[in-house]
Amino acid sequence: MPHKTRRLLIGGAVIMSLSVAASAQPLTIVNPPNLGDPTPNGYSTAVVMPANARLAFISGQGGHDHTGALSPDFATQVEQAYANLSAALDGIGAKPDQVAKLTIFVVDHDMSKLGVLTQNVSSMFGDRLPAQTLVPVPKLAVDAMLFEVEAVVVLD
Repeated sequence: MPHKTRRLLIGGAVIMSLSVAASAQPLTIVNPPNLGDPTPNGYSTAVVMPANARLAFISGQGGHDHTGALSPDFATQVEQAYANLSAALDGIGAKPDQVAKLTIFVVDHDMSKLGVLTQNVSSMFGDRLPAQTLVPVPKLAVDAMLFEVEAVVVLD
């Protein structure tokens, strides 16, 4: 498979935007007390976008480095995938606190992987944790991929 095609399949920064009037209002994070505190697990229950927000959708970022290589280590792939997500955010002029929603895909997920996931999301987002869904999967687009993260971003 040609190098460019392989990079696209493993989550190149394909970004689509839905344009309405832009808004500079921050996202509102909601964690209803009757649902418990999800923040130790690295996410928020809900995130409310401002009215008339402009959205960007960042396609799944895998743990490949700039050469397209993937480490066989789960923790290394997760760290690199979040670095790739950060680069995609930079590419559209956004910051982590503008991410409203993450969807993460984990190959052969088990509870032992939660610490790595929580550490990386907390490192990137601090106390402004986006809404997040973890989807366990048997396989991703490329055999060696163990992790992928996609994002919905509210642009100013």
